[in-house]
Amino acid sequence: MPIPKSLHPTARIGRRLSLAGAAALTATLALAAPASAHAEVEADTPQALAENVTLSFVSEAESNSAGFTELRIVLPEGIAPGDVTLDEAPKGWKLKLTSDGYSIAGPALKPGADGEHKIKVRQLPDAKEIAFKTVETYSDGKVSRWIELPTGGAEPEQPAPVLKLKAAAPGAKAASPSVAESVPPSPTPSATESDIAAAGSETDAKAAETGDNSSTGVTIGLVLAALALLGAGAWWRVQRRNTSSPS
Repeated sequence: MPIPKSLHPTARIGRRLSLAGAAALTATLALAAPASAHAEVEADTPQALAENVTLSFVSEAESNSAGFTELRIVLPEGIAPGDVTLDEAPKGWKLKLTSDGYSIAGPALKPGADGEHKIKVRQLPDAKEIAFKTVETYSDGKVSRWIELPTGGAEPEQPAPVLKLKAAAPGAKAASPSVAESVPPSPTPSATESDIAAAGSETDAKAAETGDNSSTGVTIGLVLAALALLGAGAWWRVQRRNTSSPS
């Protein structure tokens, strides 16, 4: 926005400072905003105790230089790993059952491509909503954890995918446990399985939050320092003009 020439020099300098401050604040807020990427889950029959339900998962890509190589899902209470079968997945990706859920992995997807897959569940639990903690691994080794659950009404920064369920149909009953309900844990857990265990703890979530806050604090500090320098320069110019002006 152009500054009118008719304004007094001091007013023009103040106007410039206001514009610079607004621009700096906008940049700070943009840098401090949370990532837009997230993980989601949907169901073809989102109803408690529904049987043979297809769940669709989407993990939005956060990287433009690396692609997904593995997705690790922790199943909610009421869904056993043995009750899950793979329906659709990226080409070459395979399903592997774990002690608390499953992993699906294969050749790296193209950078920027979302990770999408579908599973079929024998029966959904009798609940109002169920969460599927998700850990995403990229081809460059980066791990993104979507494992936080809402607490005290606050919206989590890395929310786990949550599926809301309608009330069970009249007369619906829980099916008997499947034969393959219990899946023994691997003797040597993979790095991703270790990540999921750590990701589920409060310590891991708080550590990630602290790292984000530190980065945001540094950014805000730099912007404030820049504004202070602009203010000092403007004050010096005003004092110099007042000194050089004839009495």
